[in-house]
Amino acid sequence: MSTDTYTSSVERSNVLATDIAADPGMYRTLTGERPTGPLHLGHLFGTIRERVRLQDLGVETVVVLADYQVITDRDAIGQVQRHVYDAALDNIAAGIDPDKSTIFTHSAVPALNQLLLPFLSLVTEAELHRNPTVKAELAASGRALSGLLLTYPVHQAADILFCKANVVPVGKDQLPHIEMSRVIARRFNDRYAAIFQEPQALLTSSPDVPGLDGRKMSKSFGNAITLSMTPEETAQVIRRTPTDSDRYISYDPDTRPGVSALLTVAGLCTGKKPESIADEIGSAGAGALKTLVTESVNSFLAEHRRRRAELAAQPGYVQSIVRRGNELANETAEQTLREVRRAMGTHY
Repeated sequence: MSTDTYTSSVERSNVLATDIAADPGMYRTLTGERPTGPLHLGHLFGTIRERVRLQDLGVETVVVLADYQVITDRDAIGQVQRHVYDAALDNIAAGIDPDKSTIFTHSAVPALNQLLLPFLSLVTEAELHRNPTVKAELAASGRALSGLLLTYPVHQAADILFCKANVVPVGKDQLPHIEMSRVIARRFNDRYAAIFQEPQALLTSSPDVPGLDGRKMSKSFGNAITLSMTPEETAQVIRRTPTDSDRYISYDPDTRPGVSALLTVAGLCTGKKPESIADEIGSAGAGALKTLVTESVNSFLAEHRRRRAELAAQPGYVQSIVRRGNELANETAEQTLREVRRAMGTHY
């Protein structure tokens, strides 16, 4: 993406943020994640807190747990049901209110997935191959390009457009997905009838949360602090984090990735700058650093964990929330599909 294009995106996002603050009831947002494993601090800082903020402003919020998309870059779907329910628990514990927002699973909404056929007719193979996320996911998977991965951006467009979301919070690297959704909406409206708004990207300023080895925090890297960990498990995973032989603690991500990652995590959880934390620890060594990080993370997550455990202890609670969300999403998707069929002349 060129600098001029990104600058324009930032300017549009700033205007959008002002409009949302002035009249949040005019907006609906679609956001979510793939339930490939336990959610971690990266999810909390990167996406969940922003969707809670929008919900609390008064923006209608729809959260998709995209279980079908788990197999875009892997051979098996794994313990997807468990991961769906755990993700729903973490979202609610973080502040998503099921009475205000909808949490649903992709596979449970057939009408949403039926939108893929007409949407796929609106994009070219070349446009799909150019999508940077498809390229990145393909490179990371080490597998042949599947049809599902190639059409991943169209799946995301269906997620956004089925509920007619008009604002989608994203980071810079996800802007191409929003543009694909805008292109599909525009082409459908031009070819058939004006049904869809073109969704707008709300650029988030979420921090990069490093994993405990200095790479991006990721379930697949095994370097994450998950939201469902106990305080003891958190202490263990931090204690095992490799650092280096220099006893004096300093913040230098390039040459000291392990130490710097721990400092960054502590900074996010305490609101302090990593450099300041490094200065406080000084020559006390990696042991003191790990103790401080453990205390910072456990203190930051204490209320989340308390709320999560409280919800998990209620028999059938999270299942009922997802079931109700699926019912609401089905009603919305079926209405949208009826409109699409009428526009295309395929209603019988």
